[in-house]
Amino acid sequence: MSTFVIKLGSSIVARDDGAVRDDVLARICDEAAALQNAGHSVVIVTSGAIARGVPTAQVLLTFFDMSARTHYLNARQTLRKLLDWRVVPIINENDTTTTDEISFGNNDFLAAQVAILLAADRLLLLTDSGGVFTADPRREPDAERVTSVEDFSALEELQIGHASSPLGTGGMRSKVVAAEMATAAGVGTVIASGLDPGTIGRVAAGEAETGALGTWFPPRPGRYSSFKLWLKYAKPARGRVDIDAGAARALRDGGTSLLPVGIVQVTGEFDAGDAVDITNGPIHVGKGICNYSAQELRDVRGLKSEVVRTRLPAGPEEAIHRDYFVLT
Repeated sequence: MSTFVIKLGSSIVARDDGAVRDDVLARICDEAAALQNAGHSVVIVTSGAIARGVPTAQVLLTFFDMSARTHYLNARQTLRKLLDWRVVPIINENDTTTTDEISFGNNDFLAAQVAILLAADRLLLLTDSGGVFTADPRREPDAERVTSVEDFSALEELQIGHASSPLGTGGMRSKVVAAEMATAAGVGTVIASGLDPGTIGRVAAGEAETGALGTWFPPRPGRYSSFKLWLKYAKPARGRVDIDAGAARALRDGGTSLLPVGIVQVTGEFDAGDAVDITNGPIHVGKGICNYSAQELRDVRGLKSEVVRTRLPAGPEEAIHRDYFVLT
């Protein structure tokens, strides 16, 4: 059986005037319950906790729960145990303890993180639109639905905006970014209408893959390990390390570790164990866990390993080990 992460957009939960869509929520809950009763595991991400027909548990997560590795693993263990108990977790961000600096930004990204966390089979982003369109269908009636997306760069030509409902913080662009995050982890993603009856069951039956509804984002090859997915998408970067072209080529093509000799510039303040972005001029190469603090790295940047050992005898040879680095 499969695990489904279903995110309900604000436009599904409530109308523009703030009135709750009781009829829509009741139907979605019935459809989710049918999926659960068929033996699948169901997780719901929404800005309002709802329950109907099956045992549920409200789970409030913060960005810190995802960015700290131990918390990340604990959250996964808790959610998996709830699913083992045939309980439907209803997940939302814990707004009482978050700030603008440490928040997911919106529930699209939270839903993608949960799907990655659980290695879900499907991420379903329900909205008031029937999927991704070639233009805003509310303004251009001739806009066509995009049935599937494999090349995300092709979407740059489309007029995919940030606008959402008056109650929401996302928009179609954030849903596409969430799909890009999830599919990189091997999670097939669907953006579809939550206002149309039967959408959840039709997605479970595979109709999105055939182009019958919504927009289908197939899982992409080259799936990363759980640790590297966490590093790529959940661990925040505390600084930036600019490297020369040779080091960038070695990281990209050779799968090597980053040595201090290849480092050109260090930006920001961070400690050993923090994540940093790795760049080669304007090109973003990847992200890694740094073995040195920012000041230590400034002291040894550009130096060969034997010189580094004399300056920092206790320091490791690698500034960033290849096992703690991920290409972006």
